[in-house]
Amino acid sequence: MTDDENRVAGLLLAAGGGRRLGGRPKALLTHRGRLLVEHAAEVLRAGGCASVHVVLGARAEDVRARAELPDCALVDNPDWEHGMGTSLRAGLDALAGAGARAALVLLVDQPGIGPEAVARVRRAYRSPRSLVSAAYDGVRGHPVLFGAGHWAGIAATATGDRGARAYLEEHADAVELVECGDVAEAYDIDTEADLAHLE
Repeated sequence: MTDDENRVAGLLLAAGGGRRLGGRPKALLTHRGRLLVEHAAEVLRAGGCASVHVVLGARAEDVRARAELPDCALVDNPDWEHGMGTSLRAGLDALAGAGARAALVLLVDQPGIGPEAVARVRRAYRSPRSLVSAAYDGVRGHPVLFGAGHWAGIAATATGDRGARAYLEEHADAVELVECGDVAEAYDIDTEADLAHLE
């Protein structure tokens, strides 16, 4: 792994309050005997991210007290109720001061995405101008990788729950799609019915 590849940092967005889950923060849900936030952070690390930043919001104190997140940098997002865009901005701000060349972004509520999908997206990194996205049958999904050269533009357009969607649509020609449908499932844990995906 080159020095530049070592600077691809994992960025886990785990601040949501689980409004459609009766106000249960997704970070504190259990999957395979561990908190979802622990599972997702380990996926980033196992996928080759040398450093992992975790953005917390809803019940951040409980997450800090209960979750085992060794060697992760924890980033508080006091504006989490205003949507995922605020968490993405908070995470990119933290990475900007950490010397990272790219952010590999994973959402805490997608436990069907494992280390192999993360590794595939990470391996597509070429430079701070890289824009890479996992794809499922050719359709863009998560995880996504943003080279540092795009962070300012993403932060400027990340509003509400859209995150980087507007930026990626605007720069669709520059996005490298990496097929991951054979190694991952990109479902979300959004509603009570989705809890059936947790083990």
